[in-house]
Amino acid sequence: MKWEKLLSRGRFGDVASKATNSSTRSEFEIDYDRIIFSAPFRNLQDKTQVFPLPDNAFVHTRLTHSLEVSSVGRSLGKEAGNYLLEKYPKLQETGITAYEIGAIVAAASLTHDIGNPPFGHAGEEAISDFFKHNASGQVWQKHLREDQWSDLCNFEGNAQGFRMLVSKDNGLKLTYATLAAFTKYPRPSHIPHRDIARKSQKKFGFFINQFADFERMAKFLGMDKNGTDCWCRHPLAFLVEAADDICYSIIDLEDGCTTGLVSFEETVELLAPILKDRFDPEKLKGRTMTQNLGALRALAIGQLIQESVEAFRANEEGMRKGTFDKALTDVIPSAKALGKITDLSVQKIYRSQVVLEKEAAGFQVIEGLLAVFSSAIYNKCYEPEQFSGKDKSILRLLPEDFPLNGWGEEVNPYGLIRSLIDYISGMTDKYALSLYRRVNGISFPGN
Repeated sequence: MKWEKLLSRGRFGDVASKATNSSTRSEFEIDYDRIIFSAPFRNLQDKTQVFPLPDNAFVHTRLTHSLEVSSVGRSLGKEAGNYLLEKYPKLQETGITAYEIGAIVAAASLTHDIGNPPFGHAGEEAISDFFKHNASGQVWQKHLREDQWSDLCNFEGNAQGFRMLVSKDNGLKLTYATLAAFTKYPRPSHIPHRDIARKSQKKFGFFINQFADFERMAKFLGMDKNGTDCWCRHPLAFLVEAADDICYSIIDLEDGCTTGLVSFEETVELLAPILKDRFDPEKLKGRTMTQNLGALRALAIGQLIQESVEAFRANEEGMRKGTFDKALTDVIPSAKALGKITDLSVQKIYRSQVVLEKEAAGFQVIEGLLAVFSSAIYNKCYEPEQFSGKDKSILRLLPEDFPLNGWGEEVNPYGLIRSLIDYISGMTDKYALSLYRRVNGISFPGN
């Protein structure tokens, strides 16, 4: 793969892949601004990161987490850009700058969680389980191809994110470079063989009905394949992944300490190996815990950015050739320290009572909404004699643009259920809970 093509400014959806005319902003800064003002991004303000939102302490939502990941991503991208322009002088002839490369990573980082459903990873699993185990979900299998059914039984927020970013309804028309940097897992859900040694094949990055969209992008950027229906990552996707890894490791720990699940002493003990000789216990005296957490977090993130940039430098050629396929944070000097943070976070944060209760509620809400709406759709489509007044009322709650027309032989079952998942996965936590209560008669409108 060649950087001159990987950093091309063409936009998704433009017939001639033309650039936008702007004298004040680069193409990639335009991407960033479009994302900031988009409805899917705004919805992240009421989607859970880890903790339900408490009244007595600040913890991160998906929105604040995404903004922080984007900030770290911009720093990583600018530093990587300086290195690339120095190593490949011909890149300068394209007019690309280190700031633009930073803007690509910042924009892609901003969207990295945009496809996540309500209730975080529990929501993802709930959607998958509905089709695997719930009778109302299983009835769709006989109407779908194997690859389509695989999409439903393995819901993936990364693939949902790609779908939202290329959707005409959202009108983002991002650059191919930003879309590719966003895509950590450049493959569909159903492939003949998954190479477990490649991090890029751990999950999947697009649904089968976005296959042509991804293929068009990969061809435009000159992205190489590494197997049947599998591509090599765009090298900047490694930086987006690193920005996310850095932020959720350090900031989930900070939130765990803020909410009392992890002691301040444990937090300091975990962060000290990252800071190394920059850690001075004397500087912690005479300040509040909040002030100390902020200072330690900033120092740790700064150190991890520096180490990740060095790892990018060391492995850039392997990324470009598709031979390096690991997370950068797995090969940096602080990898072991990050592993210890992850182990403690699993034990004391992700399996804490408050988080498990939130996840249990999420399973109930997501499954309940899918059951109610998918049953009504199925009856209208395939079991008209079972289509009841209740089903009619339920379907009236769907968005006005939901594709309810064209029943009979021309009906597209995959498209229908995919649209339903779009609707439910795009909800905020509070709206999903409110709608679940209303459609199940637990509460009435206005209550």
